[in-house]
Formats: sequence, structure tokens, C-alpha cells
Amino acid sequence: MATTEDGPGGDAQAYVDDMVRRRGYVLDYHRVMAAQDFPVLQAANALVSATYLRERSLDRKTKELLFVLSLTVLRGEREHIASHIRVALDCGASPTEILEAIEIALPEAGVVAFQHGFEVWRDVVGATGIDPSPGILDPR
Repeated sequence: MATTEDGPGGDAQAYVDDMVRRRGYVLDYHRVMAAQDFPVLQAANALVSATYLRERSLDRKTKELLFVLSLTVLRGEREHIASHIRVALDCGASPTEILEAIEIALPEAGVVAFQHGFEVWRDVVGATGIDPSPGILDPR
């Protein structure tokens, strides 16, 4: 039962479009909730707006770095982490600053959580590595 008709915050399409403008992204669950249960999406988004989108003591760049870290620790969906990495970059964070935020996961959440966030970061920023010298793995 879809509930996309106009609600207290306007129609669902305009609401999703505004989410993209304010956040810099929209997740798949936002799209589906807009079509299936618009009032609950609005209620959930109100909390996000109060804690994340409104600039208070922390600026948007700092909040994005915290989101990247917390989603890494929770092993959030890859696209969710990637969305926050892209917004962090748009807010002026360098790839190195984002990596440092992800590295904070190591002592508290462990290498598996770190690797989850690291892989997303690597894909988003296009980071490359250093291959071993020829013959070092097979010295025959």
C-alpha cells in the first residue's frame, strides 16, 4: 500500500529531491520509504536533520568524518559509507583525512571493521597500492 500522496512536508517526490539537495545523496531505503510510508520517512528524516544536517557546534565536514567512522565500525552498507565519503570530499575533507577517520576503527572495532571501510574508501578515492618487487614472493 503506497502512501506517496501529499503529506505535511509536501509531496514525496519533492521531499526526496530536497533530501538530495540537503544531504548530497539519497539512499535506496529513502526512495522506497518515500513511496511506501512517506510519514515515517519524514519522521526519521526529522531526527537526521536535527542531529546531522543542521550545523551546530560541529561543521558538516567533521560530521561526515564521524559518519564514515561510525558506519565503518557498524559495517554499514557499502553505498551508505561511499555516500558519506563522497560528501566528506565535497565538504573539503582530503582522502587522507577520511582514511585517518577510518583508521580510528582499528583499536576499538578491529581489523575486519577497518578493512570494510577501507575497501569502500579505496574504491571511492581510487587509491592504489605498491606491488612487491618481481621475484620477492618466489625467489627461485
